[in-house]
Amino acid sequence: MYTKTIEKTMMSGDKQLVTVPNVTKIIIHSVLALIALIFVFGSFGTIDAGERGVQIRMGNVIGTKEPGLYMKLPMIDKIKVFNTKTQNVIYERETPLASASADLQDVQIATVVNYKLDATGVQKIYAEFGSQSVFEENVIRPAVRDTVKATASNFNAEELVTKRAEFTDAIQVKLAERLSSKFVIIERVNVTDLKFSSSFSQAIEAKVTAEQEAQAAKNKLEQVKFEAQQQIEKAKAEAETIQIQAQAINSQGGEDYVNLKAVEKWNGVLPVQMIPGSSVPFVNLK
Repeated sequence: MYTKTIEKTMMSGDKQLVTVPNVTKIIIHSVLALIALIFVFGSFGTIDAGERGVQIRMGNVIGTKEPGLYMKLPMIDKIKVFNTKTQNVIYERETPLASASADLQDVQIATVVNYKLDATGVQKIYAEFGSQSVFEENVIRPAVRDTVKATASNFNAEELVTKRAEFTDAIQVKLAERLSSKFVIIERVNVTDLKFSSSFSQAIEAKVTAEQEAQAAKNKLEQVKFEAQQQIEKAKAEAETIQIQAQAINSQGGEDYVNLKAVEKWNGVLPVQMIPGSSVPFVNLK
């Protein structure tokens, strides 16, 4: 009836007859075209490098997808993408790990853990946890917290500072062992900061100051000993020199040597004293 009304109007105005297309057919064709587009574009997808896809059909995991182009059933299959590149778990700044050392000193340990997921395990991870974020919150982070605290308890407070590299390596080894069965690869652990209680920090500072002062005193004592030893060696050398000179004098005639020294000091004036029984005047050397 809608089409006929248009025809009468056109005829009364002596204009060319125009027919209106069937609206139902247009809608049907549009819907079919949309479905075709959905089917075409919904059947393909891509996985980027450093990712793995988990293929899910009707709620069931049926396999994984490697990086690159993949095909799936549109509106039936879903692809859940997991990041297999290096990621990190961070406990620092406002959220360091509160721990206790072997000597029961409170310490806050800022830690950064670099890890990546084993691509072969993403299917099981999805089946058990549903998403990567849930897996991290329920498995990786608790493991990091527990391992750091447990390892710190094997070191006293001073060792946490002086053996920091050893402490860090111990965390990495234990954490890797704990998470290896969970398809987590630990790449690196960094202990970025250690913060002790204020009282302990003051005690450490006082100890360091005392040690520095003691070392300075020790160095001073060693210097005094060295200088004294130098004097002793110098005196020994002088004594040996005198002894050698005395031996040389005795071996070459002591009286002649004394007379020689007397003549060397004589000022040319005859003395008033004479040695009894001698015709040679005595030269006073004083």
